[in-house]
Amino acid sequence: MSRELPSGLGRILALELARVTERTAVAAARVRGRGDERAADQAAVDAMRAELKRLPIDGTVVIGEGERDEAPMLFIGEKVGTGEGPEVDIALDPLEGATICAKNLPGSLAVIAVARKGCLLFAPDVYMEKIAIGPGYPQDLVALDAPVAENIANLARAKGVPVSEITACILDRPRHARLVDEVRAAGAAIRLIGDGDVAGVIDTTRPDETGVDIYLGSGGAPEGVLAAAALRCIGGQMQGRLLLNGAEKMARAEKMGITDPRRVYQAEEMARGDVLFAATGVTDGNLLSGVRFRRDSIETDTLVMRSTSGTVREIRARHRDLDKF
Repeated sequence: MSRELPSGLGRILALELARVTERTAVAAARVRGRGDERAADQAAVDAMRAELKRLPIDGTVVIGEGERDEAPMLFIGEKVGTGEGPEVDIALDPLEGATICAKNLPGSLAVIAVARKGCLLFAPDVYMEKIAIGPGYPQDLVALDAPVAENIANLARAKGVPVSEITACILDRPRHARLVDEVRAAGAAIRLIGDGDVAGVIDTTRPDETGVDIYLGSGGAPEGVLAAAALRCIGGQMQGRLLLNGAEKMARAEKMGITDPRRVYQAEEMARGDVLFAATGVTDGNLLSGVRFRRDSIETDTLVMRSTSGTVREIRARHRDLDKF
């Protein structure tokens, strides 16, 4: 039988997750701007794994660096934590935006989400179609299978602005050329991002600050589950569908219990129950500031959120003992 997250332990774990992402972000930031994606990613993975080992949980990675044969650490199915405590599932991306970090561009994050066992979508590392908007709108205002122009028009009408004042965030990929054309034909603006679609989805929750109203397009399924976990905490709507083209991907999905390749998942289905989410900035972005190395300290900027309470904490920390960090 699964052990629930008691409210007190849930609060403690939420803050412990901040420690995990802080440590991970600092490790990645030490090699940012060096042009070496692998070194940055490995530094982040090693740091996150070391911190997870200390958590008082019986944890299983359900969204990780890849499946076991592809990732030596933090692979899907890996056990983490002390083994004593609640049984939980973990979705993580030690370095969302490895390319961004390597080039020292905006928006790279260390990200993790935790929920009770069986409450996070257990999916293979494939692409996922996504659509997301922020909170405060009628349910099902936008839909993954609706025409792009219809989604944008519905959003503009609900927001009370002309379509020309709507901005869509889209990953800058050749596969999105048609989507970009459709958004522009509808009369909306576009913000193209090179990487980091977890932050791109979260940006829709603060359009007055970020200038992003809707997220569209396909990106990694791991990032999709992490984004859904964040929206469960901060509010908003999201739909996602795994892109299981090919027999090999279908076989991997079926092994994980997924039988309907066309199923559209709501955020509440990708991350159910009491969800904890934490992210620390590696490089500066709309969402968080990046790690700052000072002469006698290290500064980090972290978001910690919990779905049950709807609490969103921003933790700006100064770490003065460099040897122990």
